[in-house]
Amino acid sequence: MTLPAALDPRRWWSDAITADRLLLAAKTAAAAALAWYLAPFVPLAQSEYSYYAPLGVLVSMYPTVARSASSGVQAVVGLALGIGLGLASLAVVGTGVSRIVAVAAVILIGVLLAGVRALGVGRDWVAIAGLFVLLLGGADPDGYSVSYLVTMAFGVVVGVVVNLVVVPPLRVKKADDRLSQLRDALGEALRAMSSSLAGRSFDPEAADRAAAALEGTLVDVREEVELADESRRYNPRGRRVKTPRDLGRRRLDALTGTADATRELAAALARLTAGPDVDTRLPADVRRILADAIDAVSRLVTTPPEPEATAGQVREAETALTRYTESLRALDAHEEPLDAWEAAVSLRRVIAACGPFSDPDADTAAR
Repeated sequence: MTLPAALDPRRWWSDAITADRLLLAAKTAAAAALAWYLAPFVPLAQSEYSYYAPLGVLVSMYPTVARSASSGVQAVVGLALGIGLGLASLAVVGTGVSRIVAVAAVILIGVLLAGVRALGVGRDWVAIAGLFVLLLGGADPDGYSVSYLVTMAFGVVVGVVVNLVVVPPLRVKKADDRLSQLRDALGEALRAMSSSLAGRSFDPEAADRAAAALEGTLVDVREEVELADESRRYNPRGRRVKTPRDLGRRRLDALTGTADATRELAAALARLTAGPDVDTRLPADVRRILADAIDAVSRLVTTPPEPEATAGQVREAETALTRYTESLRALDAHEEPLDAWEAAVSLRRVIAACGPFSDPDADTAAR
């Protein structure tokens, strides 16, 4: 029995044991230890609550410096709201209201405030902080609240500083590699369509499986590109990266359009090659010309995003596609299958998606 990918322990292990994750884990552990060691010296905070400092590190350590800073601030704001909610509930309890009613009220209001999207990750801390103050504040709720907030904020600062100073994460190279892998996978899918079409062995099911796999890969690559863009913000290492800041995003947009067009092309080819009357609907010579056009487009897709190389491949793809459309026009009007023109439209979309990379001024303007 084969386990789903999400439940495969090998997938879990490969996701957990990566160079980026190991570095993040080591930095988090070191920052947590440092925060706990220094917490007793933090002004306004009682040393008995030093254990909140490592917790502050945990809420602020993310794969990028920008996310560490924003998440840390959001967590502190959420804590402050929750602490205020907890102190208010203690004041209500002091008037004679049952503590169980106060607990219910804190949870109710905290969960409602967790719906405020602007709080980000701080939404999760409103109800927790309020409940902690209400139940753990003891005889000195003000001292506990101040220590809780200040010590957590100190841990957040330590986490952000460590993440910024110790090998600040930069995901640009990894995103570039994943984009190249997706580019090559799309090119291979197109080459397989061209080869099978020329050999009259087009398999719609195999094309559907390839398209489905590309869709899953596209989701992963999109996440990696977003992380790469985020990792360059507030990162001193990001200033040394020579590639244009938006190149990864432009490559992703082009590959997304290419993937959509490839799925449409596969569907059109499946309809064109279905049934025994293939040669009637798409004569063998026209089919070979279409296969050549698909092959030319596959070479365009796999070309690195360099203006001169891309421009040459765009011209070749345009020429091959024009030859195909002219062969369709040469057919009798009643013999022109609509799906054959849909295949041409799909190829035109791929060329249009790759075309901007042939402009030498685009990269200069993006820098």
